[in-house]
Amino acid sequence: MKYFDVFNGDADGICALHQLRLAEPLQADLVTGVKRDIALLERVAAAAGDCVTVLDVSLERNRDALLRLLDLGVKVRYFDHHSAGELPSHAGLEAHIDQAGGVCTSMLVDRYLEGRFRVWAVVAAFGDQLPESALRLAGSLALGATQQRALRALGEDLNYNAYGETEADLMVPPAELYRVVSRFADPFQLLEEEPLVRRLAVQRAADMQRALRVAPYRSGKSSDAFVLPDEAWSRRVSGSFANSLARSDPARAHAVLTPNSRGGYSVSVRAPGKGGTPAAEVCRRFPTGGGRREAGGIDELEPRRLDEFLGVLEQSYLTRS
Repeated sequence: MKYFDVFNGDADGICALHQLRLAEPLQADLVTGVKRDIALLERVAAAAGDCVTVLDVSLERNRDALLRLLDLGVKVRYFDHHSAGELPSHAGLEAHIDQAGGVCTSMLVDRYLEGRFRVWAVVAAFGDQLPESALRLAGSLALGATQQRALRALGEDLNYNAYGETEADLMVPPAELYRVVSRFADPFQLLEEEPLVRRLAVQRAADMQRALRVAPYRSGKSSDAFVLPDEAWSRRVSGSFANSLARSDPARAHAVLTPNSRGGYSVSVRAPGKGGTPAAEVCRRFPTGGGRREAGGIDELEPRRLDEFLGVLEQSYLTRS
């Protein structure tokens, strides 16, 4: 029997897997990639009797590969909070799917483990731009304000490292970053002892300063859109920049676009904090789009559809209650 751990390379995917493996230690093949590298199950070379754990990747985007694995006799345990579509009915599938707002995959794992390693769910929720959920979890652990700020920074730094067109854009490959994190049961020890975390923080701050100097490409009544230059730093910081925009003006929608090597744009969308169309719904109007209520993305937006996208973004939030 072989084990496979398939996970999104962002803070949520890494922290979700870390919680599970603290509770259930075992050696598994790691399958991951940059944040937008979603179709991960097709890379899993599992056979009958093998076990696959999937964390923080859309079931909707992996349905065919999932059904193939199940038909082969592979057991699959699936934790996720993204759009899933209709769940397959199969004895080999154990699904923990919750698409409600304010929930991330690490919180589902925390629920599954009955809070045994909750501090890592706090890190993930901060990284996944769910501060209210993170603070609620932190309160249950009686964490002070200084500790909360440290966990917020750690979550945002881990999340920052996941953004890029390829792993060459990143500071460190996600599988390697997971292995670093997995050496520490205590995130405060990780912060104190691991120099990689400091490197991520320094580079994120430098990339953010560059992004903040970019003027909006278009500003409407309900939304702002930024087009960053075709540079590695732009691709790295796109998610952090989108989150920063959402925090600074939560009443508006925000989109951050970065050119990719195929001549199109990768898009990060953040929905307003209260009401309105889910970000995932806006993004799903375009091929390769998806996400969740608060945040969504489009992997490949054709340049000819840029104005159409900006129009959809603006109109989706004009009549918000």
